[in-house]
Amino acid sequence: MPAGGNSPKFLLPDLPPQARVLLIRLRSLGDLLLTTPALRALKQWRPDLRVSLVLYKEFAPILHGNPDVEELIELERGQWTAVLALVRRIRRRRFHVCFNLHGNTFSAWLTRASGAPHRLAAGRFRHRWAYTAMPPASKVIFGREQLHSVEDRLAVFYWAGLPPGEIPRLQLFPQSEARQTMRERLSAAGIGPGVRYAVLQASAKFFTKEWPFERYAGIANYLEREHKLIPIFDCMPGEGAKLDAVADAAGKPLVRFDPLTIPELVALIEGATIFVGNDSGPAHIAAALGRPCVVLFGPTDSTVWRPWGAPYAVVQNEYACSPCRCDRCYAFEQPECILSISVGQVRSAIERVLSAVPTAV
Repeated sequence: MPAGGNSPKFLLPDLPPQARVLLIRLRSLGDLLLTTPALRALKQWRPDLRVSLVLYKEFAPILHGNPDVEELIELERGQWTAVLALVRRIRRRRFHVCFNLHGNTFSAWLTRASGAPHRLAAGRFRHRWAYTAMPPASKVIFGREQLHSVEDRLAVFYWAGLPPGEIPRLQLFPQSEARQTMRERLSAAGIGPGVRYAVLQASAKFFTKEWPFERYAGIANYLEREHKLIPIFDCMPGEGAKLDAVADAAGKPLVRFDPLTIPELVALIEGATIFVGNDSGPAHIAAALGRPCVVLFGPTDSTVWRPWGAPYAVVQNEYACSPCRCDRCYAFEQPECILSISVGQVRSAIERVLSAVPTAV
């Protein structure tokens, strides 16, 4: 049972019927998905609450169709002229409480500007001037040291009075139009209904999280040869050169889809037999869809960011310098944490997941 000193434990229970609740989580794919169990728990407990969420427009499709969010308040990244209009729109809603789940200075400013009489954030966040109450550390609320990011997001809601209970899975709702588009694109690539395939994600936001492209080429060949799975590579806009590097290493053309919209990526992963990739947003998409996952971790903490609610295997080698900020390698000339992962380790993890034994390496 989570516990914490000076908890406003009646804040959420005492909200009036149809109270408006604002969440701020500006980005990204994985982080937004990891917030959905908190949204589900909140709405399961009090279906009457009217929940809105502020986020950057480019990431909004990951929450389309989610019944736990009444309104997505979208902001174009970098369009500062729209910020004042956004604030006016938020203040007109007269939110009863605002939860900042993002943590940077801009989100703190939005929280303060929301006009909500109750403004809360995770206890580790800075900018305390923006908030009316700050919980203790999430580990204090849960009463244990090791927490997944899903639990970390739930902690502030528990502290505010959400009754603890079984934590829901990630919530993701594939779109019918994107499903049809992917069926057509797969068919054009010679992959008809019933053909088994694997999705491989060779790219990541930071180069320190990217396993070498030539090793992905080897894993693709292995999946095709040993498991009769067609390897399919995907990437987001601007990442096509990374798949070119994989193709050069493979010495043959890849089955690849680039770029994909977010709904198309969801539809592609939905049909996969297995997902293999770096620690990234698509890995959490796979977990949300219940697809078996093998996720390669370098400088991030796999205890915190591992797949939630799906069969999985984590591949990670321990380094004293991990976790780090990921923007560069702080201990070596190259990011040894991700480079040290061997093809054999990844093969072994794939075997375990395909045998329905979701253990970590």
